[in-house]
Amino acid sequence: MMAADLSRRRGVVTTTLGVTQTLAWGSTYYLPAVFADPVCEALGLSRAWFFGIFSGALLLSGLVGPTAGRLIDAYGGRDVLAASNIVFAAGLALLALASGPITLAFAWAVIGVGMGFGLYEAAFATVTGLYGREARNAITGITLLAGFASTVGWPASALMIDVLGWRGACLAWAVLHLAVALPMNRFLVAKAPPPAPAVAPTEAAPGGVPWTMIILAAVFAATAFVSTAMATHLPRIIEALGAAPAAAIFAASLVGPAQVAARMAEFALLRRASSLVTAQLAAGLHPVGAALLAFLGPTAAIPFVLLHGAGNGLLTIARGTLPLALFGPAGYGLRTGLLAAPARLLQAAAPFVFALVLDSLGPHAALLLSGSLTALSLFALLALARRTRGEGAG
Repeated sequence: MMAADLSRRRGVVTTTLGVTQTLAWGSTYYLPAVFADPVCEALGLSRAWFFGIFSGALLLSGLVGPTAGRLIDAYGGRDVLAASNIVFAAGLALLALASGPITLAFAWAVIGVGMGFGLYEAAFATVTGLYGREARNAITGITLLAGFASTVGWPASALMIDVLGWRGACLAWAVLHLAVALPMNRFLVAKAPPPAPAVAPTEAAPGGVPWTMIILAAVFAATAFVSTAMATHLPRIIEALGAAPAAAIFAASLVGPAQVAARMAEFALLRRASSLVTAQLAAGLHPVGAALLAFLGPTAAIPFVLLHGAGNGLLTIARGTLPLALFGPAGYGLRTGLLAAPARLLQAAAPFVFALVLDSLGPHAALLLSGSLTALSLFALLALARRTRGEGAG
């Protein structure tokens, strides 16, 4: 009876989490791009200070992620996600009251805790707790809706700042968490059934961690570095290769549509394929685009952005579905929290490291770095597929 009820509510749960994830990402991860300048001007801080504090919030989100996953495994994601909306609202309210670097850092620390408990990993763990191995379509559906987080969040933040000022905009986002996301997560997401018993991992590395986990963590960290670096510097790279500023911005703006189009294609064409196939395709698209851009220059800007965006969109799905396919639903929340921790670490470092390479060595070196990382990720996934087939044969 419970299984039938969960199946009937799957569309409601997927839509709910897609909407609340759009709000969560738009009001946290995508906030600095619009808020950095007015906040720094008001508080007399440099952008380096602001983004350094934001990097600290990303690090903190990675540290608390395993705890969030463990709680979702034990109790389900409904209440954890609802609680994250309260934490987000508190952090945004504190951000509205910030008067200097200390209070700004404290506000972002609270938001960072909320990010660890309330972004994709938590949403994916929630639907995995509800639907087990059948959660793949729900994960794809969530990413389809939340793929518009920057498309919605950036203009919404800019409009709020124009009308209310940046402090009022922070409070407006906080109110949306309490008035919209909190009741949606609490009352429209189904209560999870009792957790499945954990299965002991096999084939551990010398430190006791399964080799598959180590490979996945490395792949997710490398691709997260590239994703964050491109989100921060993509227009600059295209412009540094000779494109006009307007053309560079236009090309970079196609990332969002490319991500959503790739996720729609995954749902329509690849949902019955192995998650490893999706992940391999995702990792392979960026190095192809990087090579085109490096050799052809700005004439290949749009193909590069489309390939990068499509790969990035598929990678978001792979981060949710690949651990489920390889390990099963038992312990999924904790496992994805552990896998996300090194990715958050490299995400925090990506804007600074990539800027250093771009400014010191030029755009071709930056493309070599991003292309090499994603190409190595592809080779690692191919090796993982071979290992998995070997274990199945054995």
